[in-house]
Amino acid sequence: MKFNYCVIVLLLMLSGCYSKKADDNLPFYNTPDFTPVWLNRGDNGYDKVHTIAPFSFTNQLGQSISNNQLKGKIYVANFFFASCGSICPKMMDNLGDVQQAFLHDDKVRMVSHSVTPGRDSVPVLFKYAAERQINNNKWWLLTGNKDAIYKLARQSYFADDETGYSKTANEFLHTENVLLIDGHGRIRGVYNGTLKLEMVNLIKHIRQLELED
Repeated sequence: MKFNYCVIVLLLMLSGCYSKKADDNLPFYNTPDFTPVWLNRGDNGYDKVHTIAPFSFTNQLGQSISNNQLKGKIYVANFFFASCGSICPKMMDNLGDVQQAFLHDDKVRMVSHSVTPGRDSVPVLFKYAAERQINNNKWWLLTGNKDAIYKLARQSYFADDETGYSKTANEFLHTENVLLIDGHGRIRGVYNGTLKLEMVNLIKHIRQLELED
């Protein structure tokens, strides 16, 4: 009887450890309302997780940047514009902490998409990067076709969701959301870029993803 009791306790402990391991993984985000979904490899729906669509834009150095250069990389994505005087300065300053934390980590990249690409030319973005001490190899400021950027924002990054975005009847402005994308192009975290504490969590989650990948 005592032996059977010990076996049951051991099985419960092992089951608890397995469940904890699953819960410790970062969730996936498949919908614009950013409802988290926890899945393990092999689970039903794992192979149908939402991914960021292919894209091709130009960075502050005039280089063509596509999703192919981010395959296998963990990256942080957000939206901004160089002349923004409201939330962007605080958000970009906070993202500077993330840059510093992974400055010498080749597995991590940062991507900021301009939502006013007609004004944010390559020279404008280059100057903006220099003023904010943005590392041109680590953190890419992207400009390009406005329709393509907006489509990517709305359909891939869910930047048009009610959570943390600004919009008028005539113009999509930008979101304060910062997104964490894994090496397979899947959304694994959503953060308020204007809050320092959120960036602390982002840094922690990037390190967690590095162990997962």
